[in-house]
Amino acid sequence: MKRVRQAIVVEGKYDEIRVHSAVDALVVQTEGFGIFRDKERLELLRRLAAQRGLIILTDSDSAGMLIRNHLIGAIPAEQMRHAYVPPIKGKERRKATPGKEGIIGVEGVDNALVIRALEQAGAIFEDEDAAPAATDFLCLTKGDLYALGLSGHANSAARRRALLTRLGLPQNLSANRLLEVLNATVTVQELTRLLEETKAVDTP
Repeated sequence: MKRVRQAIVVEGKYDEIRVHSAVDALVVQTEGFGIFRDKERLELLRRLAAQRGLIILTDSDSAGMLIRNHLIGAIPAEQMRHAYVPPIKGKERRKATPGKEGIIGVEGVDNALVIRALEQAGAIFEDEDAAPAATDFLCLTKGDLYALGLSGHANSAARRRALLTRLGLPQNLSANRLLEVLNATVTVQELTRLLEETKAVDTP
């Protein structure tokens, strides 16, 4: 399976399932129009765009274009690439009737079309057989957050706030969203340094 360097932005969970069946990549959902009011998720997308680049892969209908245009207005153009699936008439298998515009979205196309769309957008494909580099991004779990003192402890909220300050992210970011950010944008070396800098909050 091809591994894509950039993060891929899709609208919903079924789109994410489709992309993951086609390529190995970090996929982030906009949750449909939810991205219009979700400042935390938009901040995550900005950070991903700056660090590894984004590929926007929304549906080819008017709703997909609205979401795409919102992201175009919020993220520097040089940090984004745009992938498009063809407007094929029909409906997704899980739906009883076609959508409003009568075309299938990302979830309904086959893997070959997803890969072709990514290739045409300029996706950077990496060698999936290559050994992970020392600077590869993290793969933390909720248990790791607890072990690191970032959740479940008396001073966890303060430690998270200190870490978020150093990451330039909103102070009210939840532990779950912090986990998403760390896994997507921070390396082992960076996390070690950041945690060392937050130790001051452990001192009364």
